[in-house]
Amino acid sequence: MNLTEKTLQEFLRFQRNEITESIVYDRLASIEKDETNRETLRLISNQEKGHYAVLKEYTQQDVAPKRFRIFKFYWLARILGITFAIKLMESSEEGAHNEYATYTDYPDLQALSLEEEVHEKSLIALINEERLEYMGSVVLGLNDALVEFTGALAGFTLALSDPKLIALTGSITGIAAALSMASSEYLSTKSEGDKSKHPTKAAVYTGIAYLITVIALVSPFILIGHALLALAVMLIMALLIIALFNYYYAVARSESFRKRFTEMAILSFSVAAVSFLIGYLLKTFTGLDA
Repeated sequence: MNLTEKTLQEFLRFQRNEITESIVYDRLASIEKDETNRETLRLISNQEKGHYAVLKEYTQQDVAPKRFRIFKFYWLARILGITFAIKLMESSEEGAHNEYATYTDYPDLQALSLEEEVHEKSLIALINEERLEYMGSVVLGLNDALVEFTGALAGFTLALSDPKLIALTGSITGIAAALSMASSEYLSTKSEGDKSKHPTKAAVYTGIAYLITVIALVSPFILIGHALLALAVMLIMALLIIALFNYYYAVARSESFRKRFTEMAILSFSVAAVSFLIGYLLKTFTGLDA
């Protein structure tokens, strides 16, 4: 079948995406430790390679993969997990499969569209990653740290005024709270009896998430000599943490980023504002000035 120049260029773009994703999935399979996940990734890789072959029958050309795309998603998988990398890749605008259905004159492409929509999503759903199993524990640690700790530091800022003293008080409070949260998560997970989650691992994920948040939020008070300026920087960092984590969570769980981000930001900043006011009132009525 003769292709118009425009259609030929589109098919070549589809080909490049298919061979690129085939290589990405193959690379991900090479670093995956779980046998089931590894076989899933190899199945997807072979499927994408088959799509490339179907498209080549129309174009009669070979195309080179996108090397930077391969590099990017390989290292995203290394750092943030295979499920995140796969879902981000499949949802990106570079994916060609959503456009196959528009080529109604090409039955092979209609078949590819159906495969991509049904079969591939089923395969991706099989990916079983430990860090996602414990996502609830990470959410617990981050949410509690952000809501509780932004409020505590805001209150300390008005009550204590000295950035170094705020950092010291905040660090002690934060570490104690992290240990408390980790212990609570251990007991909670153990009492639930969920065999897919180990209580100790759940506690570690919660505690580490809390501690990382504490370190990030306390650091402005250590590095900046003005308490109110440090508070402003701390709130910006809290907003960045909320944005980054919720973006990761939204992609990995296929949920709405905007909704989760808005809810968490409003909650954290509302608590911070109330705590700031309480700190001011306590300082005024007690007459204490640190």
